[in-house]
Amino acid sequence: MDRDYLIKLTLAVYKVTKGFPNKEPLKFLIREKANQVLADFILESKEKNIQENIDVLNGYFEIAEKQDWVDQLNFLVLKREYNEVIKELEDNVDKIDKKEKISKKTLKSSNPHPDPILLNNRCERILDVLKEKEKAQIWEFKKVFPEVTKRTLRRDFEFLLKQRLVIRAGENNNVYYMLK
Repeated sequence: MDRDYLIKLTLAVYKVTKGFPNKEPLKFLIREKANQVLADFILESKEKNIQENIDVLNGYFEIAEKQDWVDQLNFLVLKREYNEVIKELEDNVDKIDKKEKISKKTLKSSNPHPDPILLNNRCERILDVLKEKEKAQIWEFKKVFPEVTKRTLRRDFEFLLKQRLVIRAGENNNVYYMLK
């Protein structure tokens, strides 16, 4: 499922609801939920949030269907497409869960906590790079992970900092990360 597809689906919702009466609250509720699904997808929110919003959206579609403002076939198509979004999200979550179960490693060394730390592949790779380079900045990791945003990398480093696996040194644009 890609972003463009969800944008087109959201635009389709707008086109279908254009046939509703001008001040009909249901028109705005449907559009708001469609926008929320799109925003959650773009912001990579939890699959559960997206699914809940789609369920609410499908409920709105059923109510609107009974009003007979537009052809019921439009709602049938929209429901089918949103249900495909749910199905694909569930498939992706299953794949990710399987990969994480296989790839997670337990770190016991340098862990002050009694419970072992489970790291995802990206965090493991970050630690590997830091072992090689001694210290590095976010922009250097952006080259290692071109598909990952700087914000996500910062979150990864915040996690590693909380786990006391790395330390941060410097200020502003001169922040470096090193192994502890």
